[in-house]
Amino acid sequence: MAAPLSDGERRKQISVRGIAGLGDVAEVRKSFNRHLHFTLVKDRNVATPRDYYFALAHTVRDHLVGRWIRTQQHYYEKDPKRIYYLSLEFYMGRTLQNTMVNLGLQNACDEAIYQLGLDLEELEEIEEDAGLGNGGLGRLAACFLDSMATLGLAAYGYGIRYEFGIFNQKIVDGWQVEEADDWLRYGNPWEKARPEYMLPVHFYGRVDHTPEGVKWVDTQVVLAMPYDTPVPGYKNNTVNTMRLWSAKAPNDFNLQEFNVGDYIEAVLDRNLAENISRVLYPNDNFFEGKELRLKQEYFVVAATLQDIIRRFKSSKFGCRDPVRTCFETFPDKVAIQLNDTHPALSIPELMRILVDVEKVDWDKAWEITKRTCAYTNHTVLPEALERWPVSMFEKLLPRHLEIIYALNQMHLDRLPRVRSTCGGGPAEALGGGGWFRSLWCSRFKDFYELEPEKFQNKTNGITPRRWLLLCNPGLADVIAEKIGEGFITDLSQLKKLLDFINNESFIRDVAKVKQENKLKFAAYLEEQYKVKINPSSMFDVQVKRIHEYKRQLLNCLHAITLYNRIRRDPSKSFVPRTIMIGGKAAPGYHMAKMIIKLITSIGEVINNDPYVGDRLKVIFLENYRVSLAEKVIPAADLSQQISTAGTEASGTGNMKFMVNGALTIGTMDGANVEMAEEAGEENLFIFGMRVEDVEALDRQGYNAREYYERLPELRQAVDQISSGFFSPRDPGCFRDVVNMLMHHDRFKVFADYEAYIKCQGQVDQLFMVRAAQRVLHPLPVGLPAPKLGEGEAAACPSSYPLPK
Repeated sequence: MAAPLSDGERRKQISVRGIAGLGDVAEVRKSFNRHLHFTLVKDRNVATPRDYYFALAHTVRDHLVGRWIRTQQHYYEKDPKRIYYLSLEFYMGRTLQNTMVNLGLQNACDEAIYQLGLDLEELEEIEEDAGLGNGGLGRLAACFLDSMATLGLAAYGYGIRYEFGIFNQKIVDGWQVEEADDWLRYGNPWEKARPEYMLPVHFYGRVDHTPEGVKWVDTQVVLAMPYDTPVPGYKNNTVNTMRLWSAKAPNDFNLQEFNVGDYIEAVLDRNLAENISRVLYPNDNFFEGKELRLKQEYFVVAATLQDIIRRFKSSKFGCRDPVRTCFETFPDKVAIQLNDTHPALSIPELMRILVDVEKVDWDKAWEITKRTCAYTNHTVLPEALERWPVSMFEKLLPRHLEIIYALNQMHLDRLPRVRSTCGGGPAEALGGGGWFRSLWCSRFKDFYELEPEKFQNKTNGITPRRWLLLCNPGLADVIAEKIGEGFITDLSQLKKLLDFINNESFIRDVAKVKQENKLKFAAYLEEQYKVKINPSSMFDVQVKRIHEYKRQLLNCLHAITLYNRIRRDPSKSFVPRTIMIGGKAAPGYHMAKMIIKLITSIGEVINNDPYVGDRLKVIFLENYRVSLAEKVIPAADLSQQISTAGTEASGTGNMKFMVNGALTIGTMDGANVEMAEEAGEENLFIFGMRVEDVEALDRQGYNAREYYERLPELRQAVDQISSGFFSPRDPGCFRDVVNMLMHHDRFKVFADYEAYIKCQGQVDQLFMVRAAQRVLHPLPVGLPAPKLGEGEAAACPSSYPLPK
């Protein structure tokens, strides 16, 4: 079995990143020592590993600064149309290695750090993840920033600089426990504060309608302080900007409302204003209608739009009339993309600025706004859709409520059909009952039929720099050796690998890289989790947020089924598996937390059963985050993408696994559909109900007990969960889980159980074929699997008849 590469062997590898020149290495060493001395005020006698990380980070950052300034100068000179990506989440992960990769500095830094007697990977591990996102939505935003910079687009990311990002997850006695993510505790070497661009954001107050126009008065002001982070493109000298806003109280905040004796209390109350950027709401695909969240949404929108308009007015070729700005050209120079409904207040805010502040005619302002703003929808799950109490909205943003009512009435007047389906007045159309919605998903079909030109589908994507070149350099090198480096910026070039489908050396090299990745991750698990796993086993991985619709419970039922089969006949040959499940549950999501407890409880029983040995292990990956994804994804053999058809808007984890050579077992849901189209459905393990089957089952009525009574292995697994077999100290622990599965399961886990188990059998067969061929892993994305023996289906049945 291949051993992991030693540090020296890893450094000597010739990779797509090129070989470091001696001058580059000497310059990095000199800069590193200079920053250790002048920036960190340390010498080698007292410096800590964290000091060394910061010295290296500042060294790499130095290479960004000139490119960053020149990029912004270039945009000023050329005045291109600018893209503004507004998002409440940017799940960036770590920055050091990504910057070295995109600037082509990694080999020089690796060699310089080695010559200094340090280890680059150890320094990289010290960096905190910038976890300013929950899951797919925030990570998509991060990937977009990388891709737009690599394409050389004049693009800006705008969001909130949360003091505390997504919580750190600890597992205590099998339960999730949340810890605050104090990611800024030691400082952030990648950001630059810009207090000179601080802007006021207004809340509360009242609206005066005067002959001179509408005025929003008596407001409470919070200041938005910008922090800029460079976003480098891949080897193209472009460095774009992500600007995140931090809330600051003005110096007179609340002081005028107190007498002199309450001065201390007034100063302490500054926290009320600064709480706006304190913490990321930790909900993924679930809406929480708190006033603080609404404040966050308006805060980022108001600050960003002021910044956009300031930049538009000061552009070299823009209209610089001090009295009146030519806003007719605004949509030609500005594109605002709203990442879900969270920044949807951009629309009434832009209207408020144009009409009330800039004195643009209402109809003209609406045309400008329509041509400027676009919106990405991420989900149709009803619990995820934003709906705000009118009373809360009116108190916080009274002028915006007036504008929303006016826009809604205009919409109803223009589209009689919407009036007939929504009701007559503005409140009814906005949702009724004292609430209004940011989005009417139930009206999608109606709206599409009325205005199809407004709708288009864009399948999400991932950046191959982070998700192949950075996290799996061995595979990137093997690919580059065969087809060149073009795939790094154009993934469609991976199709060239089809020319090597029968190339034995290529197949062997890919398998070798996979096994090295597995050995490395197994060593990581042993060090971090004190769990020893079989690196020759199939690494079966499901990592994503814990949610009922993502159906980690279906994975649990498969693990129990495998366990019962081993127990029934321990002498029978089984394909060894290590099932790894990771992800965070929203702190208030009871069922998701129960699912984590069930996973850990199943693992406790299976992993300690001597009859099982190393044939089956169930591992819960604690504190799943971007930096952990970069380790587990390259090591995975099987990627689980098993949501109920029609519930996952896209998914991007599926793409990360696939580009790293894992095979996918999944439903025809989200981007699995496009992946199957691209790679050929025969190269994925597709199972279970399609969307039309789910709809048919809804019409018929889903009855979980029918499946429970018809399928003995399912019944045994459910009974074990119910009886306390996996929770002997608390036999009733999982009663809520079983009750949900039997009586309230919106996502129909049992309906896909039989197809899933059969499909997993096909996965086992292919894995055995590979092992018999002495090839340790299936071929990478786009390469067809070998034909199985007569009577063995290469792909799984995709649809099963509904039970009578």
